[in-house]
Amino acid sequence: MSRRERRQVATDSVLSKQRVVLEAVRLADREGVDGLSMRRLAGMLGAGAMSLYHYVASKEELLDAMIDIVFEEIELPPDEIDWQSAMRQRAVSARQVFARHPWAIGLIDSRTSSGPSNLRHREAVTVCLRRAGFSVVMATHANWLLDSYVYGSAMQHANLPFGTADELAEMIENVFLPQLSADEFPYLNESAAALVAAGYDPAGEFIFGLDLVLAALEPLRASA
Repeated sequence: MSRRERRQVATDSVLSKQRVVLEAVRLADREGVDGLSMRRLAGMLGAGAMSLYHYVASKEELLDAMIDIVFEEIELPPDEIDWQSAMRQRAVSARQVFARHPWAIGLIDSRTSSGPSNLRHREAVTVCLRRAGFSVVMATHANWLLDSYVYGSAMQHANLPFGTADELAEMIENVFLPQLSADEFPYLNESAAALVAAGYDPAGEFIFGLDLVLAALEPLRASA
């Protein structure tokens, strides 16, 4: 056996599927899923590209496993509280997870092979809604609506050109207001100035909208 072959065997001996998948998640977090390739991942692991196929049979299997890691990080809706509080807690957790893994938003519902964490999470959400009194169809509506809101909010947050209330205020004053003539855009101009004066923080928008969605779903539960 050559020195290179011995080195490859030593490297492979410390690899595992979990390590391969976690490193893939870290790579996607930094560069997006488009920057992920088996060759690139192997280089980061100090392994040969072909050796990774011992742990994941294809890039599609790797993506499935990465999505399962994301689901594992999202808190399950607790059993011991009311359904709105449980789903609220789960939605907040999901949005925090997507902030860490924004690449997952576009993939999470496209996978056809679900891992154990994925299935446990979806089961727990369905259990929460069904035990709250939603019918099968209404629980599906509720789940779909909540996921759409969470995914859309997470995607919007990932693309905002500011991160804090202070950064937004600075952007309004220096970028937006100069574009908003009071004669041509009186309401936008008024709104921008008022938001700066009020110290408006967009971080509260997610909870504001989430509570409206949950409140709107309650009559569907009652009707079921």
